[in-house]
Amino acid sequence: MTGRIFSGIQPTHGIQLGNYLGAIRNWVKLQQDYECIYCLVDLHALTTVHDKDAMTRNTREVAAALLACGVDPKRSILFAQSNVAAHAQLAWVLNCVAPIGWLNRMTQFKEKAGKNREKAPVGLFVYPVLMAADILAYKATHVPVGEDQKQHLELARDIAGSFNNRFAEGFFPLPEPLILGEATRVMSLRDGRAKMSKSDPSDMSRINLTDDAESIVAKIKKAKSDAIVGITYDPENRPEASNLLTIYAALAERSRADVARQFADTPFSTFKAELADLMVDKLAPITAEMRRLMDDPGHIDAVLREGAARADAIAAPVLEEVYAEVGFLRP
Repeated sequence: MTGRIFSGIQPTHGIQLGNYLGAIRNWVKLQQDYECIYCLVDLHALTTVHDKDAMTRNTREVAAALLACGVDPKRSILFAQSNVAAHAQLAWVLNCVAPIGWLNRMTQFKEKAGKNREKAPVGLFVYPVLMAADILAYKATHVPVGEDQKQHLELARDIAGSFNNRFAEGFFPLPEPLILGEATRVMSLRDGRAKMSKSDPSDMSRINLTDDAESIVAKIKKAKSDAIVGITYDPENRPEASNLLTIYAALAERSRADVARQFADTPFSTFKAELADLMVDKLAPITAEMRRLMDDPGHIDAVLREGAARADAIAAPVLEEVYAEVGFLRP
C-alpha cells in the first residue's frame, strides 16, 4: 500500500453514469494500490434529504451500487458517516480554526443556495468543514475528486494547515487530490454544457445504474446531437458530441483521441448505436447485482456495520489525539 484513500458519496436517490465513471469505477481500481476508506456521507445528505425513510432507502441503494461495481468490503472499509461519531466531533474542532472568509469563497455553496441564500441551512455553509473532517479523521493522504470538488479539497488542506500551525506542527498530513480517467465530468444527455445529475427533472438527461437495457438504448438514441458527420472532441463547438465521445472512451477504457479516430467519418446514429451496445454490455451486470443486493437489506446493513467498526477503530484514536492537542480534559 502506498497511502490511505478517503472518499465519500452522498446517499441521495439515483446513482447515475457520472457517479460511476467519475468516481465509483476509480474507487474499485484504487483498492489495488491503496488502503481505501469509502463513506456514505449521510450527514452531508441531511442538508437536502429530510425524509427518514428516503434516507434509509437511499443509503442502502448507494451501498448496493458500490458493492455491485466492485468495492470489496474485505479489502476496503465501507460505512455510513453517521455511524462514526468522530466525523461530527472533529468537524466542530475544525470549525473553530477555519475562518468564515474561507467558507465565503466556496463557489458550491453559492451555486446550491442560489437566490435563497438566507434560507439555506447552516449545514450547507459548513459542508466543506465536515468534508475536511471526513478526510482528516483518518489522516488520509489522497482523495479522488472531480473537478468540481477540487476547491473543497484545497480548503481541507488549508484547514489541516491551520490546525497544525495552531496546535501541533505536522499533525495532519495535507491530502493530495487524485483526478483520474477520461470522464471526470460527465455531462447531461440533453445539454452537453450541464453536468449529468440525479437532481435534473428530466430522467432522459442521465443514465441511471438501475436502468435496464431498453431504457439505456432509448436514452442514447434520443440524446442531443448535431448534424455534423463524424464524432470529434470539441467541447466548445460540439459539447454533445464531445460528451458522448468521452463516455464511450471511458467505458471502453481508451483515449478520446483513439475513439475519435475510429468514428471520424461515422454518422451520429451509427455512433449512438455502438455507444448504447457498449453501455449495456458494461452496465447490465452491475444493474443485476444491485437488484440482487437490494433484495437482501440485512446483508447490506451487516457490511456497513462491520465497516463502521473498522472505521471507528481508526478515527476514534485520531480524535482523542486532537482533543489532547487542543487541551480538552479527558475522563
